[in-house]
Amino acid sequence: MLIGETRTRVARDHALIGPDSHVIAPLANWEKTDGVVLISPAMAAAPKGPRFTQYLAHAEQGSTTQGAPAGVQRLIYVLSGKIALDGQKILADGFAYLPADSRYELTAAESSRLLVFEKTYMPLADTAAPPRVVGTFADAPSEPFHGDPAAVLSTLLPTTSEFDMAVNVFCYQPGANLPFVETHVMEHGLWMQSGAGVYRLAESWYPVATGDAIWMAAYCPQWFVAMGKETASYIYYKDINRHSLTP
Repeated sequence: MLIGETRTRVARDHALIGPDSHVIAPLANWEKTDGVVLISPAMAAAPKGPRFTQYLAHAEQGSTTQGAPAGVQRLIYVLSGKIALDGQKILADGFAYLPADSRYELTAAESSRLLVFEKTYMPLADTAAPPRVVGTFADAPSEPFHGDPAAVLSTLLPTTSEFDMAVNVFCYQPGANLPFVETHVMEHGLWMQSGAGVYRLAESWYPVATGDAIWMAAYCPQWFVAMGKETASYIYYKDINRHSLTP
């Protein structure tokens, strides 16, 4: 790579954060853990910036966290290594959803790399807050997207109304693609887990590969095609189940 060049781009309604531009630093609310904040409201002035945070945590053995800030829910996905949540072991491709204002002890049982999504929880009248959810990608409900067996969508969390966030895993065989350019009210945070492809974001086209992160604002036109010889997969967040006028 030429000196002074980077694949990272930050625009008004989207961003691509490539691993070539990562700056590792200690993470707030974690002990003995460094990481990279990939997406956060600091990307743009409110209200146009992201309304959630997505980061990588590089947890050394024995590192801990006991909770997110007040009112903030978390989903932690184990990319590699092994963690223990209140003594329950969670291995690579396992995850834990931790409701806002819940207390827990999460410890890295070995050197681990974690993908974390955090969002302020938006309560719904006459609806109880969601419970803790622990699971694995292998056990998540999966189905072909729009009937295409080469593009399979797996949902990690229930889609019932108490949840105001979703985290899904999308797997594409080489050459598979989204069936149309999506434009919608939900915003996304995305992590390329494997493979490569091309992402259209607004009027720009970006080659993407393992280790890239993407932010897509609400109503940012978006489309993806998998390219290369291996399965392309990404883990992504979106906001759900709340009225669009909710602050």
